[in-house]
Amino acid sequence: MADLSAIKEHMEVIGADGVHLGTVDKVEGDRIKLTRADSGSHGDHHHYISAGLVADIEGDKIRLSATAANAALLEEEEGGEAISD
Repeated sequence: MADLSAIKEHMEVIGADGVHLGTVDKVEGDRIKLTRADSGSHGDHHHYISAGLVADIEGDKIRLSATAANAALLEEEEGGEAISD
């Protein structure tokens, strides 16, 4: 896993395919909290992704090991449950 202390607020989160997934709000435990603006139809609350998906930190971008579409399927709600649409 990447060094989570290197992850800062407002960094862009991109999939392995280079597609934008979200923007970091902050790191909470072993998860990255994304800004509400990146929560799509769930814009009234934050979504989270596992820090275990982080493949690399490149400047101000966090590159994931999964494509953005696949990583979006793995996003979680605050309590850790899967997102239901």
